[in-house]
Amino acid sequence: MTEDPRIPLTLIGGLAAGASAALADRLRAGEPGTAVVHHNLRRIHEGVVTRRLQLGPRDQLTGLELAHGCVSCTLRQDLLPLLRQLSRLPEVRRIVVRLDEAMEPEPVCWALEHTLVGDRPVLEDVRVEAVVAVLDRATWLTDVTGDDTLAERGLRASPEDERTLAQVGIAQAEFADVLVLDGDTPDAWSAAKTAAVLDRLAPTAARLELSEVTDVLDAVPADARRGEVTDMHGPLLRGEPPLAADCGIALLTYTRTRPFHPERLHEAIDVLLDGVVRTRGRVWVASQPGMALWVESAGGGLGIGHAGAWLAAEDGPEWTDVSPERRTLASLRWHPDFGDRAQELVVLTHQATPQEVEAALDAALLTDAELAAGPDAWRRYPDPFGEWHEEPCDDDKADAPGHEVSAADRKDERR
Repeated sequence: MTEDPRIPLTLIGGLAAGASAALADRLRAGEPGTAVVHHNLRRIHEGVVTRRLQLGPRDQLTGLELAHGCVSCTLRQDLLPLLRQLSRLPEVRRIVVRLDEAMEPEPVCWALEHTLVGDRPVLEDVRVEAVVAVLDRATWLTDVTGDDTLAERGLRASPEDERTLAQVGIAQAEFADVLVLDGDTPDAWSAAKTAAVLDRLAPTAARLELSEVTDVLDAVPADARRGEVTDMHGPLLRGEPPLAADCGIALLTYTRTRPFHPERLHEAIDVLLDGVVRTRGRVWVASQPGMALWVESAGGGLGIGHAGAWLAAEDGPEWTDVSPERRTLASLRWHPDFGDRAQELVVLTHQATPQEVEAALDAALLTDAELAAGPDAWRRYPDPFGEWHEEPCDDDKADAPGHEVSAADRKDERR
């Protein structure tokens, strides 16, 4: 077997800045030749980012001025070129990127593979060996089940950043190969609920105590995703999460083979924001028969984007152009009239019950009479999901892992 010549890369994310920094220091001390990179985004609203690079005796702070003041600009203009430069230094044996609290690891991994630096992506120079999320037990569960925004905590990644702590914290933990836990939960009940959420949110991720970590690579599971970006038409569950409820935490797998009425779905979608930890999946809206929509919620935050065309759509992809997993899923559920179109959502609840969520979503489906009216009638329905909001930076859409556009956060609308 030929040895991979690329430099190993570890990404560390998390809302707990101090604990993430402590873990990066441990990894740097544990292996000579480890370069640690951290971008501080606290002044990104001014178009300024501070980059810290540590390598051997070198500890360098650099101020960067960015054209748009956004995470995508930080990636394209500095982090990605820097990773290539570091990978070519003979003294560098490993790179650790400590992500800012507001950064989610999946868009970074997408950029590594798809954003060109020069004439090729940086993933030809580095390989992702581990994605790590650092969690503060004292605050994590409250953060990911609430509706506080990054702006309210002074953690925005751009002037237009409307994400919630829950959206970022959930994305960090869900994408991780290893979870590093720090601190103590307020009480035994909070500890049990946190464990129940993580059992269902990140069932394949290894869990380590920060106080005991010397390195994280030995803990990375053999089937870890190691930066593999989400296939929006792939399986929605990774691993084997518990399906029984525990401490009020439950998983609902929602599947239906008739479309949603766009206006009723728009009214019902708030059920995914109250008493729900996480929602993710594909929806079929009657007024948009060709396009699957991707829905994600976390705590009080919601994101909706395009997931690409259905295989059965007139301009859908060829079967040979999609993943084997997608072909298998489509074959198993293929409908003689609707093809692979279907509702597929996974909802992780903590105060709402799966029955409440299921009933609200069922009420948004087309009735028998509406279904019989046919696609021509469906296309004439008023569609709130057709009103998209552009990203703050025109180039951001090129660096998003599949989300072409996103709906505005509904937090203020719900208050």
